[in-house]
Amino acid sequence: MSERSTMNAKVPTGLDLLWGDDGFPTRTRPGLSPARIVAAAVELADERGLDAVSMARIAERLGFTTMSLYRHVRSKEEILLLMLDAVAAVPAELDEPPADWRLGLERWCRAQWTMLRAHAWIVDVPISGPPVTPNQLTWTDRALAALEDTGLAESEKAGVVLLVATYMHNSARLSAGLGDAASGESVAAHSGLLGRLADAERFPALRRAVDAGAYDYPADAAEEDRQLGYEFGLDRILDGVAALISQQAG
Repeated sequence: MSERSTMNAKVPTGLDLLWGDDGFPTRTRPGLSPARIVAAAVELADERGLDAVSMARIAERLGFTTMSLYRHVRSKEEILLLMLDAVAAVPAELDEPPADWRLGLERWCRAQWTMLRAHAWIVDVPISGPPVTPNQLTWTDRALAALEDTGLAESEKAGVVLLVATYMHNSARLSAGLGDAASGESVAAHSGLLGRLADAERFPALRRAVDAGAYDYPADAAEEDRQLGYEFGLDRILDGVAALISQQAG
């Protein structure tokens, strides 16, 4: 994209509050602001899930009328964008250069997982386009920076970041969807049920996996560690990235 086209590109509707684009209605209502509206929306989503977020409930929580919110935000869709950016502040540790690309992406994923677990509703926000809020772009920048010295082409780095980010998002969605079903007690109950249902003659491979404890947490795992994780899948993805880097270097 040329410099002229970049300068003339208009920030999409709903992002001007984040990027400072002009043309938004003047906001003069005392005691109400986009920041307060977004904070109330995030509180609702954290407490009761994304379905609980509505203009009416936000207004009720803030002690204003629903119509008064529209002097500061255009729609619920815009609020969702602002909510995503509000909770996606990138931790300062990701500003530090990693020792190598793999450690850098592992650190990036740990920070992503912390954010996604703290705000489980993130995975329920409808995807309406690529991530373009300031904080979302900062996450992307830090992941690309971790791959800087790998020798990969820029398109390959972007592909790796998309792959890893998609995996983390899907893992968090599965974790949030399972909820209590991923607890140690529930997984043990499921493993026991499989033990009764997996007939060795009809399901020989499944029977071997059940008998090996593949569907239960390790016996020595602490209760706080008995939750669906992302590490195994991430390790396999990064193994593939390592193979790609080695291939390109060769």
